[in-house]
Amino acid sequence: MPTPDAEPMREEALASNAWPFEEARKLLKRFEASGMPAEVLFETGYGPSGLPHIGTFGEVARTSMVRHAFRVLTDDQVPTRLICFSDDMDGMRKIPENVPDRSLLEPHLHKPLSAVPNPFGGEYESFADHNNAMLRRFLDAFGFDYEFASATQYYRSGRFDEVLLRAAARYQDIMDVMLPTLGAERQATYSPFLPISPTTGRVLYVPMKAVDAAAGTITFADEGGQDVTLPVTGGQVKLQWKPDFGMRWAALGVDFEMFGKDHQTNAPIYDRICEILGGRAPEHFVYELFLDQNGEKISKSKGNGITIDEWLAYASPESLSLYMFQKPRTAKKLYFDVIPKAVDDYYAFLSAYQRQDLKPRLQNPVWHIHDGMPPAQGIAVPFAMLLNLVSASNASNTETLWGFISRYAPGTTPETDPELDRLVGYALRYYEDFVRPTKQFRAPDDVERAALRSLDEKLASLPEDADGEAIQNAMLDVARPIERYQDLKKKGPEGGPGVSVEWFQALYQILLGQQKGPRFGSFVALYGIDETRSLISQALEGKLSAAS
Repeated sequence: MPTPDAEPMREEALASNAWPFEEARKLLKRFEASGMPAEVLFETGYGPSGLPHIGTFGEVARTSMVRHAFRVLTDDQVPTRLICFSDDMDGMRKIPENVPDRSLLEPHLHKPLSAVPNPFGGEYESFADHNNAMLRRFLDAFGFDYEFASATQYYRSGRFDEVLLRAAARYQDIMDVMLPTLGAERQATYSPFLPISPTTGRVLYVPMKAVDAAAGTITFADEGGQDVTLPVTGGQVKLQWKPDFGMRWAALGVDFEMFGKDHQTNAPIYDRICEILGGRAPEHFVYELFLDQNGEKISKSKGNGITIDEWLAYASPESLSLYMFQKPRTAKKLYFDVIPKAVDDYYAFLSAYQRQDLKPRLQNPVWHIHDGMPPAQGIAVPFAMLLNLVSASNASNTETLWGFISRYAPGTTPETDPELDRLVGYALRYYEDFVRPTKQFRAPDDVERAALRSLDEKLASLPEDADGEAIQNAMLDVARPIERYQDLKKKGPEGGPGVSVEWFQALYQILLGQQKGPRFGSFVALYGIDETRSLISQALEGKLSAAS
């Protein structure tokens, strides 16, 4: 029976335009005619040709969000599973750039990844074993509910044998799908079957001399030129990657799989081969690719972009989940500069959730990040402001930062707010690695010097406990009469001009050596009026710019 709150939630979910619900409704429609199956299978794929990166995590996180949305729509009455499938039987076509000993791998080019030695050392036997373990470690740390699957194990154990025999029987049907997609030269040598050479252990891209459906075998010329016949079963042969997609869907009965935009043109091929092999193609969700700071696609073999561990060294797991949730069909740059905004956006959504009714809650990213049960917590100081506090105070330890925080929010301590204490640690690390090396103070010009003197006098006139709003208004009052900072498109008090962002940009550049930051009045309230006046004095004396 549905829980008391399940029905109104389900009704809102059926109408919600949050993308996980949109995808979950496609799954509902999939089963309208046939009725619900005994279980619904979700799958994600991973190519262990390199260490797992954040895009890999994003695929699992996003699929998990769709899975949870589906469970809400069905009131959790239909069992679901999520398989994370590693294509570790693929041949190593090139040596990754980010391995410690490339020479160790050179003799093993084109061997299955699960047969390539582990260049990282330690307990894992192969390159694929190591990379698979790194993926599982991270997914486990996040608490994902998933089953790990290895292509090597599935091929060798016979899990795919039935469908592989069917592929041999329907070999020409598969060729009829594949050949029109290839150039003339590739057509002459193409085969959906890739034998593993019994002499070299390498994955061979060779034409078939014979395919015997009755015997379940293929015949080909091995690397030494001699003809070899192998069974298509038992892990002695694998499929090319496009037929492999469709074969896996047919063999496992996959109902939903998402993949990057680089697969989009091949999706009809995967679908058709799945159908040829007796399966029903799953529902798809195509997401845009992640880019590095140079706008290039993130690659496991290149090691560009951010690794999973790197993000978690500087920010919370929840901020990473939020980054994955937002605009999955839009290409996004994934590098270190995006971290502070992701952290603060997460807490802003979390704060808003506490004030929302059911309908907007189901739109809120934190509902999807936390499987419908976001924590009831907030933070007293935004992450971006913590970074500015570290920058202004030159703090090197948490005790220094907590001295400012406790004055700003009396009664707040690491013990009463462990979440904020966690952010303090992140802020110190992020500042040291990414902010400090790029800080560049500039000296004020004559207009700015006069404005800073006026600001110093204005701050001196404020009470010691002035809040961020009062300080912000005082800063605006200083800028309004100065022509450079007047914004005629904005309306100030009594219909006068508003204040342009140039005023606050100047303050950040001159006083903090940065290009931008959060609301300056709130920062001054946190850092302290006297401390800010000291910064102004140092800037006017040329001490800050001289230290750059």
